[in-house]
Amino acid sequence: MNLHYMTQINALTGVRLLACLMVAATLGCGSRDEATDRRPRPNGQDAGPRPAASPSSLANESLNPNQGDPRIVVLGDSLTFGLGLSPHEAYPALLQERLREKGLAFHVVNAGISGDTSASGLSRLDLALEGDVRMLIVALGANDGLRGLPIPQLRNNLARIIERAQARGVTVVLAGMEAPTNWGADYTAAFHEVYPSLAKEYKVALVPFLLEGVVGIDHLNQRDRIHPTAEGDRIIAETVWAVVEPIVQRLAKQGKGAAGS
Repeated sequence: MNLHYMTQINALTGVRLLACLMVAATLGCGSRDEATDRRPRPNGQDAGPRPAASPSSLANESLNPNQGDPRIVVLGDSLTFGLGLSPHEAYPALLQERLREKGLAFHVVNAGISGDTSASGLSRLDLALEGDVRMLIVALGANDGLRGLPIPQLRNNLARIIERAQARGVTVVLAGMEAPTNWGADYTAAFHEVYPSLAKEYKVALVPFLLEGVVGIDHLNQRDRIHPTAEGDRIIAETVWAVVEPIVQRLAKQGKGAAGS
């Protein structure tokens, strides 16, 4: 369990924490207005700030089919979306850079939507898996923890995402998250256990903690003390890449149509 993370989130106490929860715990507290933020879209296609839209329309724009390379979809919330960052600074775009450097022909799709819970991610999974998707990186749960949503609900949603992706032959990578401690030690411990237990049950690769080496470090986080800076996202990209690279190498050797686990 990451004590730095728990300490960092505990700083959001009193009025500020209450305010965050009252605006639906979107992980956007203290950040710029999401109504004028950019929508998720394939990396490298920045159309600038746009008006707010429903999650379904955001997902539709994010997942326009890309002709050519097979796809790696990163399903997440504002931490994946890159709230407060330009599109090329968010960690999915940095993963794309690593793939190009290695000569691996995969197209990374940033399917992060600010405020998404595990239930929200599950609700748009079918859209996320359209096309030639070879890998799904699941980076959800931060908003569940911030809201104090039931642990069984989190586990069930993530399990269903994994099962449905695997049923389509898509390789799944699960990115772990930690919960704030204001819901009590039992909740925090149970939340932590969800990710390694699912990884073991479904035999999927695990990134133990998405924000490892970033949370709790002032210069790696924006003023809201939740969303990473561009430098912080570079660290996240390296953390995820360390787990993803050998899997992508294997998928590249298997070629088109290979099933994953």
